[in-house]
Amino acid sequence: MSNWPDRRLLDLLGIELPILQAPMAGASGSALAIAVAKAGGLAALPCAMLTGEQVRDEITAFRAACPDRSLNLNFFCHTPPAPDAERDARWKQTLKPYYDELGADFDAPTPVSNRAPFDEQGCQLVEQMRPEVVSFHFGLPEAALLQRVKATGAKVLSSATTVEEALWLEEHGCDAIIAMGYEAGGHRGMFLSDDITSQIGTFALVPQIADAVRLPVIAAGGIADHRGLVAALALDASAVQVGTAYLFCPETKVSAAHRRALDSAAASDTALTNLFTGRPARGINNRIMRELGPMSELAPRFPLAGGALMPLRAITDPQGNSDFSNLWAGQALRLGRHVGAEQLTREMAGKALAQIIR
Repeated sequence: MSNWPDRRLLDLLGIELPILQAPMAGASGSALAIAVAKAGGLAALPCAMLTGEQVRDEITAFRAACPDRSLNLNFFCHTPPAPDAERDARWKQTLKPYYDELGADFDAPTPVSNRAPFDEQGCQLVEQMRPEVVSFHFGLPEAALLQRVKATGAKVLSSATTVEEALWLEEHGCDAIIAMGYEAGGHRGMFLSDDITSQIGTFALVPQIADAVRLPVIAAGGIADHRGLVAALALDASAVQVGTAYLFCPETKVSAAHRRALDSAAASDTALTNLFTGRPARGINNRIMRELGPMSELAPRFPLAGGALMPLRAITDPQGNSDFSNLWAGQALRLGRHVGAEQLTREMAGKALAQIIR
């Protein structure tokens, strides 16, 4: 498949198809990355929830299976919040009725929910493992670290949810920009503002970013089949990033309860919520989202909100109960199919290209 009308991103990243696998921390690993890479898309490994040793093991598995394919390592770039014991206590008190119902020990110390931001350790990992691509969520790391990443030869991507964020990313050293629409599952990539009303849909966002920057643009959010790929390319995106559609593939690591929710939820049954981590993220509605409301000012800052939920999840998750678990998914979930990731990637690209050149 060499007849793509826009080859800027393909040549930049060393891939065959204009399809990027969304990293999806907690749900994806080397098995999914290998399948996508074999099809010709850009494979990704999420690093924010893994130790350095775990990341190295995943990269080793990927390189063994796909020695000549490009790999994207993804990191978070948030600033850890200042301690706020009062807010933490109010949040836990809000959850006390659930502790009482389930018999969880309310007086026990609250576990720490953590996501590691990109730091010296992550930078050394990039320098040692030398991935072809490094992507960031929530902006970019400090300039000195970013310069070291770029010195390895890695191409740098990051997510923008507004035109202003895209311009900032271009100015600060990105090689391509992921235009993340409101439809997308998982954490919003927003970083210049926490105003959720600033967020707009993918197919309104993509052409505006494409007009505003000189870099290749990758469309993300609500794209799950060849029709979304064709539409994104028509709006001057150079490629798409696909997340939720891959959650249906056997190579992902979602729980049985999450799979049931993906199979049964209506397309309209997702919402942005900060209950699970403290940052807005799109997931399938569940009990706690419905009862507390998906967004709460009481939730501690990212990534601490999840700590008080851990004792509840420790009881309900083994029962296959997702009342207190995040079920990340985007608005295109009803387009998901139970096929292998390699097949999904090839079919999406093949049908799109056939429609483009006919």
